[in-house]
Amino acid sequence: MLAPLILGDVKSPDLTVEVDRIATMPVEIGGASPYNAGEASFSRHLTTLAQGEATTDAIPNFLMRGFRHACIITRADSPLTTIESLAGCRIGVTGWQDTGNTWTRAILRHAGIQTEDAYWYAGRLTADHPIQDRLGRFGLPGRIEPMPNEEPMMDSLSRGWLDAVFTPFMPAGFFSRSSEFRQSIPDCRAAQLANFDAVGYVPGIHVLTMDRALAQAHPWAPQALSDLIDRSREMWTAKRRRYADTTPFMLEEMLFTAKALPASWDASSLEANRKMISDFISQMHEQAILPRLLDVEEVFGSTSSARMVA
Repeated sequence: MLAPLILGDVKSPDLTVEVDRIATMPVEIGGASPYNAGEASFSRHLTTLAQGEATTDAIPNFLMRGFRHACIITRADSPLTTIESLAGCRIGVTGWQDTGNTWTRAILRHAGIQTEDAYWYAGRLTADHPIQDRLGRFGLPGRIEPMPNEEPMMDSLSRGWLDAVFTPFMPAGFFSRSSEFRQSIPDCRAAQLANFDAVGYVPGIHVLTMDRALAQAHPWAPQALSDLIDRSREMWTAKRRRYADTTPFMLEEMLFTAKALPASWDASSLEANRKMISDFISQMHEQAILPRLLDVEEVFGSTSSARMVA
Protein backbone atom coordinates (compact mmCIF):
# COMPACT_ATOMS: atom_id res chain seq x y z
CA MET A 1 0.00 0.00 0.00
CA LEU A 2 2.80 2.45 0.82
CA ALA A 3 5.14 1.26 -1.94
CA PRO A 4 4.19 4.09 -4.37
CA LEU A 5 4.82 6.64 -1.60
CA ILE A 6 8.15 5.08 -0.64
CA LEU A 7 9.26 4.89 -4.27
CA GLY A 8 8.30 8.49 -4.92
CA ASP A 9 5.51 7.65 -7.39
CA VAL A 10 3.15 9.86 -5.37
CA LYS A 11 4.33 13.13 -3.87
CA SER A 12 3.00 16.18 -2.09
CA PRO A 13 4.04 19.75 -2.91
CA ASP A 14 3.68 20.59 0.78
CA LEU A 15 5.09 17.58 2.62
CA THR A 16 8.38 15.75 2.48
CA VAL A 17 7.74 12.21 3.70
CA GLU A 18 10.41 9.69 4.67
CA VAL A 19 9.18 6.22 5.57
CA ASP A 20 11.05 3.92 7.95
CA ARG A 21 10.28 0.24 8.39
CA ILE A 22 10.09 -0.94 11.98
CA ALA A 23 10.22 -4.45 13.42
CA THR A 24 7.49 -4.16 16.05
CA MET A 25 4.88 -1.82 17.44
CA PRO A 26 4.21 0.35 19.33
CA VAL A 27 6.74 3.02 18.39
CA GLU A 28 6.89 6.39 20.10
CA ILE A 29 5.80 9.28 17.88
CA GLY A 30 6.56 12.93 18.48
CA GLY A 31 8.50 14.54 21.31
CA ALA A 32 12.04 13.19 21.42
CA SER A 33 11.15 10.50 18.87
CA PRO A 34 12.55 10.85 15.33
CA TYR A 35 9.05 10.20 13.97
CA ASN A 36 6.50 12.96 13.39
CA ALA A 37 3.73 10.58 12.32
CA GLY A 38 3.12 6.89 12.13
CA GLU A 39 0.93 3.82 12.34
CA ALA A 40 -0.47 3.14 15.80
CA SER A 41 -2.64 0.59 17.56
CA PHE A 42 -6.13 2.07 17.66
CA SER A 43 -6.87 0.61 21.09
CA ARG A 44 -3.67 1.94 22.63
CA HIS A 45 -4.26 5.38 21.20
CA LEU A 46 -7.78 5.44 22.63
CA THR A 47 -6.52 4.26 26.01
CA THR A 48 -3.89 7.00 26.28
CA LEU A 49 -6.44 9.56 25.09
CA ALA A 50 -8.99 8.51 27.73
CA GLN A 51 -6.30 8.75 30.40
CA GLY A 52 -5.32 12.26 29.25
CA GLU A 53 -1.84 11.11 28.27
CA ALA A 54 -1.97 11.27 24.46
CA THR A 55 0.73 13.36 22.80
CA THR A 56 -0.40 12.43 19.28
CA ASP A 57 -3.55 13.16 17.31
CA ALA A 58 -5.37 10.41 15.43
CA ILE A 59 -6.18 10.96 11.77
CA PRO A 60 -9.22 9.03 10.46
CA ASN A 61 -7.19 6.93 8.05
CA PHE A 62 -6.97 3.26 9.00
CA LEU A 63 -3.77 1.75 7.69
CA MET A 64 -4.71 -1.78 8.72
CA ARG A 65 -8.15 -3.30 8.59
CA GLY A 66 -9.38 -6.85 8.74
CA PHE A 67 -12.07 -9.26 9.77
CA ARG A 68 -10.97 -11.30 12.78
CA HIS A 69 -12.82 -14.57 12.25
CA ALA A 70 -9.80 -16.08 10.48
CA CYS A 71 -7.57 -15.20 13.43
CA ILE A 72 -9.17 -17.81 15.70
CA ILE A 73 -7.20 -21.01 15.29
CA THR A 74 -7.35 -24.45 16.86
CA ARG A 75 -6.02 -27.97 16.30
CA ALA A 76 -6.86 -29.76 13.07
CA ASP A 77 -8.58 -32.52 15.08
CA SER A 78 -10.50 -30.13 17.35
CA PRO A 79 -14.29 -30.44 17.54
CA LEU A 80 -14.59 -26.63 17.62
CA THR A 81 -16.26 -25.37 14.44
CA THR A 82 -18.44 -22.45 15.58
CA ILE A 83 -18.02 -19.29 17.62
CA GLU A 84 -20.62 -20.59 20.08
CA SER A 85 -18.50 -23.71 20.74
CA LEU A 86 -15.79 -21.52 22.32
CA ALA A 87 -17.92 -21.05 25.45
CA GLY A 88 -16.13 -22.53 28.46
CA CYS A 89 -12.86 -23.01 26.54
CA ARG A 90 -9.30 -22.07 27.42
CA ILE A 91 -8.35 -19.38 24.91
CA GLY A 92 -4.89 -17.92 24.35
CA VAL A 93 -4.37 -14.30 23.27
CA THR A 94 -1.22 -12.53 22.15
CA GLY A 95 -2.17 -9.38 24.07
CA TRP A 96 -5.28 -8.53 26.04
CA GLN A 97 -5.87 -4.93 24.99
CA ASP A 98 -4.66 -5.35 21.41
CA THR A 99 -7.07 -3.86 18.90
CA GLY A 100 -7.40 -7.09 16.96
CA ASN A 101 -8.09 -9.23 20.01
CA THR A 102 -10.65 -6.71 21.22
CA TRP A 103 -12.46 -7.04 17.89
CA THR A 104 -12.20 -10.85 18.10
CA ARG A 105 -13.76 -10.87 21.56
CA ALA A 106 -16.50 -8.65 20.09
CA ILE A 107 -17.31 -11.52 17.70
CA LEU A 108 -17.73 -13.81 20.71
CA ARG A 109 -19.81 -11.24 22.56
CA HIS A 110 -22.13 -10.99 19.56
CA ALA A 111 -22.59 -14.78 19.86
CA GLY A 112 -23.42 -14.42 23.56
CA ILE A 113 -20.00 -15.36 24.96
CA GLN A 114 -18.89 -12.76 27.49
CA THR A 115 -15.46 -12.50 29.08
CA GLU A 116 -16.64 -14.53 32.06
CA ASP A 117 -17.80 -17.36 29.79
CA ALA A 118 -14.28 -18.53 28.87
CA TYR A 119 -10.82 -18.80 30.42
CA TRP A 120 -8.22 -16.48 28.96
CA TYR A 121 -4.44 -16.79 28.88
CA ALA A 122 -2.07 -14.19 27.45
CA GLY A 123 1.36 -15.19 26.24
CA ARG A 124 3.87 -15.50 23.45
CA LEU A 125 2.71 -17.30 20.34
CA THR A 126 5.83 -19.43 19.87
CA ALA A 127 9.23 -19.87 21.53
CA ASP A 128 10.63 -17.40 18.97
CA HIS A 129 8.57 -14.59 20.48
CA PRO A 130 9.75 -12.62 23.53
CA ILE A 131 8.52 -13.18 27.06
CA GLN A 132 6.83 -9.93 28.12
CA ASP A 133 3.84 -8.57 29.96
CA ARG A 134 0.84 -9.06 27.65
CA LEU A 135 -1.87 -8.34 30.22
CA GLY A 136 -0.96 -5.02 31.75
CA ARG A 137 -3.54 -4.08 34.37
CA PHE A 138 -6.21 -6.33 32.87
CA GLY A 139 -5.36 -9.58 34.62
CA LEU A 140 -8.10 -11.28 36.66
CA PRO A 141 -7.10 -14.35 38.71
CA GLY A 142 -8.99 -17.42 37.64
CA ARG A 143 -10.29 -15.74 34.48
CA ILE A 144 -7.62 -13.67 32.67
CA GLU A 145 -4.08 -14.84 33.44
CA PRO A 146 -0.61 -15.17 31.92
CA MET A 147 0.25 -18.46 30.27
CA PRO A 148 1.41 -20.88 32.99
CA ASN A 149 5.20 -21.08 33.10
CA GLU A 150 5.39 -18.83 30.01
CA GLU A 151 4.69 -21.85 27.80
CA PRO A 152 4.37 -20.81 24.14
CA MET A 153 0.71 -20.86 23.24
CA MET A 154 1.14 -22.99 20.11
CA ASP A 155 2.90 -25.64 22.18
CA SER A 156 0.01 -25.59 24.63
CA LEU A 157 -2.53 -25.74 21.82
CA SER A 158 -0.66 -28.66 20.27
CA ARG A 159 -0.78 -30.72 23.45
CA GLY A 160 -4.44 -29.90 24.02
CA TRP A 161 -4.33 -27.67 27.09
CA LEU A 162 -5.43 -24.56 25.21
CA ASP A 163 -8.51 -25.06 23.08
CA ALA A 164 -8.00 -22.10 20.75
CA VAL A 165 -5.65 -19.17 20.14
CA PHE A 166 -6.38 -15.66 18.90
CA THR A 167 -3.48 -14.42 16.76
CA PRO A 168 -3.15 -11.87 13.94
CA PHE A 169 -0.14 -13.68 12.48
CA MET A 170 -0.12 -17.38 11.75
CA PRO A 171 2.73 -19.47 13.20
CA ALA A 172 5.36 -21.17 11.06
CA GLY A 173 3.98 -24.31 9.44
CA PHE A 174 0.36 -23.14 9.54
CA PHE A 175 0.23 -22.96 5.74
CA SER A 176 1.51 -26.50 5.28
CA ARG A 177 -0.90 -29.13 3.96
CA SER A 178 0.04 -31.28 6.93
CA SER A 179 -0.38 -28.53 9.53
CA GLU A 180 -1.75 -29.71 12.85
CA PHE A 181 -3.64 -26.42 13.17
CA ARG A 182 -6.58 -24.84 11.32
CA GLN A 183 -8.95 -21.91 11.50
CA SER A 184 -11.69 -22.67 14.00
CA ILE A 185 -14.48 -21.59 11.65
CA PRO A 186 -14.48 -23.82 8.55
CA ASP A 187 -16.03 -21.15 6.29
CA CYS A 188 -14.45 -17.92 7.48
CA ARG A 189 -15.39 -16.04 4.33
CA ALA A 190 -19.09 -16.66 4.88
CA ALA A 191 -18.79 -15.58 8.51
CA GLN A 192 -16.94 -12.43 7.51
CA LEU A 193 -19.49 -11.48 4.88
CA ALA A 194 -22.31 -12.08 7.35
CA ASN A 195 -20.52 -9.81 9.79
CA PHE A 196 -20.12 -7.09 7.18
CA ASP A 197 -23.80 -7.35 6.27
CA ALA A 198 -24.65 -6.94 9.95
CA VAL A 199 -22.39 -3.98 10.80
CA GLY A 200 -21.46 -2.40 7.46
CA TYR A 201 -17.70 -2.09 7.88
CA VAL A 202 -14.37 -3.88 7.92
CA PRO A 203 -12.86 -3.36 11.41
CA GLY A 204 -10.01 -0.88 11.72
CA ILE A 205 -6.92 -2.14 13.53
CA HIS A 206 -4.17 0.47 13.11
CA VAL A 207 -4.74 4.19 12.66
CA LEU A 208 -2.62 7.03 11.33
CA THR A 209 -1.34 9.40 14.04
CA MET A 210 0.67 12.61 14.08
CA ASP A 211 2.62 14.46 16.73
CA ARG A 212 0.12 16.83 18.35
CA ALA A 213 2.49 19.79 18.41
CA LEU A 214 3.16 19.41 14.70
CA ALA A 215 -0.55 19.06 13.89
CA GLN A 216 -1.37 22.16 15.90
CA ALA A 217 1.44 24.19 14.32
CA HIS A 218 0.45 23.09 10.80
CA PRO A 219 -3.28 22.28 10.89
CA TRP A 220 -3.32 21.40 7.17
CA ALA A 221 -0.66 18.69 7.61
CA PRO A 222 -2.83 15.81 8.93
CA GLN A 223 -5.19 15.98 5.95
CA ALA A 224 -2.29 16.41 3.53
CA LEU A 225 -0.60 13.28 4.88
CA SER A 226 -3.85 11.31 4.84
CA ASP A 227 -4.53 12.35 1.23
CA LEU A 228 -1.02 11.31 0.23
CA ILE A 229 -1.47 7.88 1.77
CA ASP A 230 -4.85 7.50 0.06
CA ARG A 231 -3.26 8.29 -3.30
CA SER A 232 -0.55 5.72 -2.60
CA ARG A 233 -3.21 3.14 -1.68
CA GLU A 234 -5.14 3.83 -4.88
CA MET A 235 -2.04 3.45 -7.06
CA TRP A 236 -0.98 0.29 -5.23
CA THR A 237 -4.45 -1.22 -5.73
CA ALA A 238 -4.39 -0.44 -9.44
CA LYS A 239 -0.96 -2.02 -9.84
CA ARG A 240 -1.96 -5.01 -7.72
CA ARG A 241 -4.89 -5.68 -10.01
CA ARG A 242 -2.65 -5.46 -13.07
CA TYR A 243 0.11 -7.66 -11.69
CA ALA A 244 -1.97 -10.30 -9.95
CA ASP A 245 0.16 -13.35 -10.70
CA THR A 246 2.18 -13.41 -7.47
CA THR A 247 -0.05 -16.27 -6.30
CA PRO A 248 -2.32 -18.41 -8.49
CA PHE A 249 -5.64 -17.26 -7.00
CA MET A 250 -4.89 -13.58 -6.34
CA LEU A 251 -7.01 -12.33 -9.24
CA GLU A 252 -9.97 -14.36 -8.03
CA GLU A 253 -9.51 -12.96 -4.53
CA MET A 254 -9.44 -9.36 -5.75
CA LEU A 255 -12.49 -9.95 -7.94
CA PHE A 256 -14.37 -11.40 -4.99
CA THR A 257 -13.51 -8.42 -2.77
CA ALA A 258 -14.59 -5.97 -5.47
CA LYS A 259 -17.95 -7.71 -5.91
CA ALA A 260 -18.66 -8.53 -2.25
CA LEU A 261 -17.77 -5.18 -0.68
CA PRO A 262 -18.57 -1.59 -1.68
CA ALA A 263 -15.71 0.39 -3.20
CA SER A 264 -15.71 2.57 -0.08
CA TRP A 265 -14.91 -0.29 2.35
CA ASP A 266 -11.45 1.16 3.08
CA ALA A 267 -12.32 4.85 2.73
CA SER A 268 -10.72 7.45 4.97
CA SER A 269 -12.53 10.33 6.74
CA LEU A 270 -14.46 10.53 9.96
CA GLU A 271 -17.89 10.15 8.43
CA ALA A 272 -16.93 7.06 6.43
CA ASN A 273 -15.77 5.37 9.64
CA ARG A 274 -18.05 6.86 12.29
CA LYS A 275 -20.06 3.71 13.05
CA MET A 276 -16.99 1.49 13.18
CA ILE A 277 -15.20 3.93 15.51
CA SER A 278 -18.23 4.26 17.76
CA ASP A 279 -18.71 0.48 17.93
CA PHE A 280 -15.08 -0.07 18.83
CA ILE A 281 -15.15 2.56 21.58
CA SER A 282 -18.22 0.82 23.01
CA GLN A 283 -16.52 -2.57 22.85
CA MET A 284 -13.43 -1.27 24.62
CA HIS A 285 -15.57 0.22 27.36
CA GLU A 286 -17.78 -2.85 27.73
CA GLN A 287 -14.68 -5.05 27.90
CA ALA A 288 -13.33 -2.82 30.72
CA ILE A 289 -10.35 -1.61 28.70
CA LEU A 290 -11.42 2.02 28.35
CA PRO A 291 -12.01 3.76 31.68
CA ARG A 292 -14.69 5.95 30.11
CA LEU A 293 -16.65 6.24 26.90
CA LEU A 294 -15.10 8.60 24.38
CA ASP A 295 -17.03 10.70 21.92
CA VAL A 296 -16.06 10.16 18.28
CA GLU A 297 -15.40 13.88 17.84
CA GLU A 298 -13.13 13.78 20.87
CA VAL A 299 -10.99 11.14 19.20
CA PHE A 300 -10.57 12.97 15.90
CA GLY A 301 -11.76 16.47 16.68
CA SER A 302 -8.48 18.25 16.03
CA THR A 303 -7.75 16.52 12.72
CA SER A 304 -11.01 15.35 11.17
CA SER A 305 -12.05 18.67 9.63
CA ALA A 306 -8.60 19.99 8.74
CA ARG A 307 -8.05 20.61 5.04
CA MET A 308 -4.83 21.22 3.17
CA VAL A 309 -4.33 24.88 2.31
CA ALA A 310 -1.89 26.60 -0.01
